Amino acid sequence: MRNVAVVGVGQTAFGEHWDKSLRDLIVEAGNVAINDSGVERSAIQSLFIGSMSSGRYAGQEHLGALAADVLRLTPIPATRFEGACASGSLAFRNAYIDVASGQHDCAIVLGVEKMTDVKGPEAITSLAAAGDQEWEAAIGLTFAGLYALIARKHMHDFGTTREQMAMVSVNNHKNGVANKYAQFQTSITVQDVLKSSLVADPLRLLDCSPITDGAAALVLMSEEKAKRIANPVWILGSGQGSDTLALHDRASFTEMPATVVAAKEALKGAGVKISNMSLLEVHDCFSINELIALEDLGFCRKGEGGKFVEAGKIAIGGEIPVNTTGGLKAGGHPVGATGVRQIIDIVRQLRGDSCNQLKNPEYGMNLNVGGSGATAVVNVFGKEMK
Repeated sequence: MRNVAVVGVGQTAFGEHWDKSLRDLIVEAGNVAINDSGVERSAIQSLFIGSMSSGRYAGQEHLGALAADVLRLTPIPATRFEGACASGSLAFRNAYIDVASGQHDCAIVLGVEKMTDVKGPEAITSLAAAGDQEWEAAIGLTFAGLYALIARKHMHDFGTTREQMAMVSVNNHKNGVANKYAQFQTSITVQDVLKSSLVADPLRLLDCSPITDGAAALVLMSEEKAKRIANPVWILGSGQGSDTLALHDRASFTEMPATVVAAKEALKGAGVKISNMSLLEVHDCFSINELIALEDLGFCRKGEGGKFVEAGKIAIGGEIPVNTTGGLKAGGHPVGATGVRQIIDIVRQLRGDSCNQLKNPEYGMNLNVGGSGATAVVNVFGKEMK
């Protein structure tokens, strides 16, 4: 397998884009990434795009062909990937394998979702399709409901408090203030979270990521080609795991084995330890999921995620800065684009041009989760190739 680098990044602002179509978002993010890379379009040999429900949200399927068409990249192979909220990272992982294997020297990765063209109830119904239709969605169990069950079990077993979960949202909103692409660029307090509308007990509105439109893109190149590009960021390892689709079929509500498996694979491939990470992008679709991610990735013991957050260890300047530009909670969650956006923020940190720049970061990791943990993708990045 060859070394592969990210050489270009681009994204739209995340939010409600009433004046832009699905293809507009693809064109904007894709063109920014291509321009950022300095690569000629003729050098791009394959296209990978992640989107969960473009047909239900925007009435458009066949996104691989659409993206290649509107970005003027035909007739290269172009493929769409779907893995619920992990769709973007699945597209990225397969593009990485494509280039690392020697099949192609340069690939473009996109993630997109246009979620606000349907009414709220329809958007929630579409998201529920990422769960088990027969045993969860059919009885009205939404993802807020599923993660509420996870949160309540974590509170019962480990003494996790509502305040500790609220601190996740507070930290992410604080980090999102300086991010011009974020859907919410305002700070909040623990009391704001606790007083916000109840969605599914114990989760409140400010524990939940929003409905979002947006797109993100990356350009990947092989080592030989990337060495000619200024400031490449190297992909050191990638892992993927799966689990039962329905939450009730799992041995534990408070652990996501898919995350554990994906992280072990990514770290083994990278040849580094979890303690080497300088920053972390995790899938905070709901505040409880960030606590569980910290535990499953090995930053703290099972059940201690709440205390880890309360101690300030995830803050910029803390032990492991998490979601340094706002995560899903403040940054927004256009589900197909989220995994790609996470990688963009790590790349910017390692290149030294983040809106909340850390001091000399060496390694970064992203965790992108699909559904209630049925799919997980973990990727590790570094300033230097392995």
